[in-house]
Amino acid sequence: MTQTKTQRYVALDVLRGMTVAGMILVNNPGSWSHIFPPLKHAPWTGCTPTDLVFPFFLFCVGAAMAFSFAKYGDSLNRKSAWKLVKRGILIFLVGLGLNMFPFYPTSPHDAGWTFGQNWVYWLQHVRIFGVLQRIAMCYVLGGFLALWLKKPKKILIGLACVTFLHWLLLYLFGTEPGWSTLEGNISGKIDIALLGENHVYHGYGIAFDPEGLLGALSGAGTVLLGYFIGQTIRNTENKTEAVAKLYTTAAICLALACIWSIWLPISKPLWTGSYVLYAGGWAILCLAFFVWFIDVKGKEKAFTPFKAMGMNPLFAFVMAGLISKIFGRMIHWTTADGKATNCLNWFYRNCCVSIFGDNEYASLMYALCYVALFLGMAMLLYRKKIIIKL
Repeated sequence: MTQTKTQRYVALDVLRGMTVAGMILVNNPGSWSHIFPPLKHAPWTGCTPTDLVFPFFLFCVGAAMAFSFAKYGDSLNRKSAWKLVKRGILIFLVGLGLNMFPFYPTSPHDAGWTFGQNWVYWLQHVRIFGVLQRIAMCYVLGGFLALWLKKPKKILIGLACVTFLHWLLLYLFGTEPGWSTLEGNISGKIDIALLGENHVYHGYGIAFDPEGLLGALSGAGTVLLGYFIGQTIRNTENKTEAVAKLYTTAAICLALACIWSIWLPISKPLWTGSYVLYAGGWAILCLAFFVWFIDVKGKEKAFTPFKAMGMNPLFAFVMAGLISKIFGRMIHWTTADGKATNCLNWFYRNCCVSIFGDNEYASLMYALCYVALFLGMAMLLYRKKIIIKL
């Protein structure tokens, strides 16, 4: 069946919903001390299943764009450009707002989220970038390139150009101890020069933001790859034939990624070109399976909760972040034995740990329960036919 301009591929909604569920899962373990290895990020180079969830989402952004921008003639014009810019700014501001929430300062010496007086400290230490900000930047840049290039062959050339340019910048401007290392890469230095050390991520022990500015260039390549695949399945009338094309493309991407990784390491923090192809290959492979299983074989019912989440993906992600901050940090109290706790910690200790003990299984149970909460929320919106767009 030929796809209309506004018709959805159910498989794409399911993959996007599963990706958001995965993002929530890996971001909200019961205990950061007890996590199964596949649910951890690779330290710097390499790739775990956890490292795939973010590029999967950017891939889905690009694939969905190939459908949603069909009404603009797949071309860059005033209306399509305005939609890209407006939505990109909105997503970026929501991400920044999520970083700033709950909008009052906390002293570095405070044990919890209290109404402190140190506004200067708060304003000087707000992180500017983040997951939503990276999505916004890649959406805008990748969208402009895709609509400007239009044709599939040109889009692939654009993908090659942005990933190669990203590699070239890393290689030419890196410093000791090496252009692809945490300390020597140029990506972190660009963010520090633009924003200052206090406004970037410090989770690696030094100031380096894995969602920084330079990575948005190669991240746009992930969007372009998704757009190319979206065009492929939209313009292929026979869905079984589309599946075959996707499997072939996935194999090519994975092979190229492994070859390229000899010279350019697969690294999520740097979002290297080899990582774009590697994660993209797995994303295409998963999409091919779901197109065959759901859109060809009609096995949709079992995936309805993920389809529902895939129709409100950013809303679910934002709500997961808000609830984590509200019930995990803002609302807290001291127990009878003098220990500080909060709603989420109470649930983890009294429900998960009491069943499994304080270990990886309890931590995973908590994360799964947290995901289930937002799957239920998504199902409620789905049944009421409510789609909240950012």
